[in-house]
Formats: sequence, C-alpha cells, structure tokens
Amino acid sequence: PLCSNNNPYASFGATLARDEEQNLWSTPHDVTHTEADDDRVLYNMIVVRNQLDKDSEEWQKLNYDIYTLRQTRKEVRSRWKHILEDLGFQKEADSLLSVTKLSIISDSQNMSKARDILLKLSEETNIFPTSWELSERYLFVVDRLIALDAADEFFKMASMVYPKRPSGDRADESQKAPQ
Repeated sequence: PLCSNNNPYASFGATLARDEEQNLWSTPHDVTHTEADDDRVLYNMIVVRNQLDKDSEEWQKLNYDIYTLRQTRKEVRSRWKHILEDLGFQKEADSLLSVTKLSIISDSQNMSKARDILLKLSEETNIFPTSWELSERYLFVVDRLIALDAADEFFKMASMVYPKRPSGDRADESQKAPQ
C-alpha cells in the first residue's frame, strides 16, 4: 500500500520543498506546481519509494511508475501547448498552462461549461491518455480559454489533431507504412 491508515493524504505535508524529487509536475523548481489530488498521489509514491531499499524490486517498480507518470504529464502538457500554439497563442501558451495554488476561476458561471468541455475533450479526443484521470489543472486552463472565447476552437483543433480512435485501430495504425 502506498498510504498508511487508508488515508491517501496522510503523508502529505502542508508545505513541500521545491527540489527535483518533490516537484510533482514536470521540471525542478516548477513554479506551476500545485498541490492537487493527482500531485498527492505522486507525492505519496515518492515518499514510499524513498523509504525502500534502492536495490529492491519494489523500489524499482515505484521508480518506474513515478517516471512514467511524470512523462505522461509532460506529454499531455505538450499536447495542450501544441494546440494553443496552433490557435495563435505562441507567446501566451506557457502562461495559459501555468496553474498555481493562487489560480482562480475567472467567472463562477464558466465552471460548469469548463467542466463540460474538459469532459468532452476526455471522451471525444486523445489529448489525454486512456487511463488519465482528469486533472483540476486543466479545468483552470479551459476556464481561461472560455474567457478568451477560444474554448470551442481549442476543442475543434484537439478533435482534428488528436482524434479519438477505437482501441483496435491503434495497433493497425502503427503497422502501416508512413505516407
């Protein structure tokens, strides 16, 4: 088990040092770090891994899982950035994707629309991996896109660039020769 006392947040401290091991988003000293639920899960994995013997099989498995989760997050962020840049937000893409503990929803009336669009992105595109649990981080990003009147265009672009394919199509596609 990753957590003691069946509480997944039991080992999560009120504040975290911002070194490479405890940075939960992408790079060391990442200012966009937030202590969201998905960050807590990763943090707990890091805590448990650091308590294990580095030569143990459990340490290696946890280390691999941590690396994989971080790489997946980087890939998702890269996909979002790619679409934002294609929509003309080349200079603003990084700031649109930056979410901190101080980030707020611009308009509470946008919250349900932002959730709907995020869910639609998850269900109708491959912008998120199949096993991805929706991150609150992207709710803030969608809210910003709504405020910029660019959320619908973002969805359209995501649908074209990362179309949803049935799981069987992926294997067939990888065997096809590049055109």
